[in-house]
Amino acid sequence: MARIVAFDYGSKRVGVAVTDNLQLIATALDTLPSSGVIEYLQSYLKKETIESMVVGLPKTLANQDSSNMSAVQKFIQQLKIHFPEIPIYGVDERFTSSMAFQTMIDSGINKKARREKATVDKISATLILQSFLEQKSTGRIHPI
Repeated sequence: MARIVAFDYGSKRVGVAVTDNLQLIATALDTLPSSGVIEYLQSYLKKETIESMVVGLPKTLANQDSSNMSAVQKFIQQLKIHFPEIPIYGVDERFTSSMAFQTMIDSGINKKARREKATVDKISATLILQSFLEQKSTGRIHPI
């Protein structure tokens, strides 16, 4: 079975998470500059097989697109152009940053390390991927 890769896209950084080959466990992989994601994936695909990709969709509390949605949509378009054979799914990413921060506190990560935004981005991508895996098990997913 191939892996699933998830992204928490931001204008400066992108958190990346990946599943194991059995698609049971979501694990933080990396945090990249936004401009380097395509090249990173091209390199990653030389070592691993990716079944699908998941992108966090930024929504407001009122379930409206947030101000970052247009940038995320451009990112999704770039993924579709460069990797047309890999399906892409979207997952609501509301609360993932606050959940990531709480996860760091619960894990005992010190205050200085919690200020590191790259760590928050990786954990957010992991939460997005975990949410996708849960939705996948119920059949509530559709490519975008």
